[in-house]
Amino acid sequence: MPTRKHKPEAQTTPPTAAEEQSISALEQLQTDLAAAQAKAQEYLDGWQRERADFFNYKRRVEREQSQGSQNALGNALSRYLDIADDLERALRNHPVEGDGAAWASGIDLVYRKLLTAFESDGVKPIETQGAFFDPSLHEAISQEDHPDLESGQIIGVVQTGYILGERVLRPARVRVAR
Repeated sequence: MPTRKHKPEAQTTPPTAAEEQSISALEQLQTDLAAAQAKAQEYLDGWQRERADFFNYKRRVEREQSQGSQNALGNALSRYLDIADDLERALRNHPVEGDGAAWASGIDLVYRKLLTAFESDGVKPIETQGAFFDPSLHEAISQEDHPDLESGQIIGVVQTGYILGERVLRPARVRVAR
């Protein structure tokens, strides 16, 4: 029987004090690195949140400024809507002949200039022709039976309504079919 050669097992010697100190320093450096990386990630997350908050703030301020200027314009223009109504009423029954006809022609010119000024500022009359009643755009003055129209359809306009962009300056006052 052959004899087995016995391999000597690797002998482990206890680490020297210098090696223990190196291992301890390496472990300390790894711990410090992990802590620094965690802190850097925390700072990055905070910076990204603050940056997103800043962009949201910037958009909100721009939107508020835009709405503020549109509100100011709307408030200024809404004062002139009554004047447009008065001119429209005056032109409904204007004289066709004589000196009154020339005067009515001048009033018509002023009225058209006012409507053109409204249009150039983005003010538009609310469409009611053939439309159905919409409480966000119309104010119902009366409900009447009408044989030719469906229930909820607008019969006629008592006072023209106007919008500026998405904002209703004044709702149209209308008569609605039952």
